[in-house]
Amino acid sequence: MPTGKLSLLLVTSLLAGTVSGAGPGNKPRSGYEFLSPETRDMQEDEFSNPGFQTVDEGAELFITAGENGKSCASCHGDRGQKLKPRNIASYPVYSEQLEKPVTLQGQIHRCWTERLGKPAMKYDNKDAIRLETFVRNLAEGRRIDVETGGPMRPYYEAGREFFYKPTGQLDMACAHCHEQYVGARLRAQVLTQGQSNGFPTYRLANNRVNSLHERFRQCQNLLRAQFQKAGSDDYINLEVFMHARSNGLRIETPAIRF
Repeated sequence: MPTGKLSLLLVTSLLAGTVSGAGPGNKPRSGYEFLSPETRDMQEDEFSNPGFQTVDEGAELFITAGENGKSCASCHGDRGQKLKPRNIASYPVYSEQLEKPVTLQGQIHRCWTERLGKPAMKYDNKDAIRLETFVRNLAEGRRIDVETGGPMRPYYEAGREFFYKPTGQLDMACAHCHEQYVGARLRAQVLTQGQSNGFPTYRLANNRVNSLHERFRQCQNLLRAQFQKAGSDDYINLEVFMHARSNGLRIETPAIRF
């Protein structure tokens, strides 16, 4: 049987419920809208939201001195109060120096080595995710505003192509679940638009905070596709597109999702 028909049969056999659709012209909807009232309450309460443990761990790292005696707080204040939420909400941004986009976590990696003199971390290192979660949370409630024109355009278009291109043994694309079948169920999980405004986000499926690139890998694994290393050029392009796709939504980090 051709893989296209196989993937169609798989989708139709697993999905049940009302399909609302979410084409590229549709208004972005946060995954928060698809949560139960109980899970919404959990997300909104800092004492009940388990993702805030990661925020607190990131806050500790933020004030921890590096090899040269400096910490993130040396430039940005003990609680990051000198960081501007509107700047945080604009990531990924184009770096004239590097001549490519830099994600929020990517900027944390740069500061970690260049400003603090610490050994380089791998992308999605636990400490990097903790710091990213803390910093992103500083902009909670701010609307995402990622640039898609100028030098960012080629990277946005590359990420868009990734989102719509079928891949893997199931010959499916991100858009199949997050546009065509929004509101339907994949087993017990309601499919959302897959917006990125809650990342890093606490997933109830694995009981920890997950980065956006980790979620890319999880999804590609479900599609039986060859997933890439976190921080790869393709994933950074996809992050550019995903955050731009969420433009206008409020940052919810750390959101709670399934």
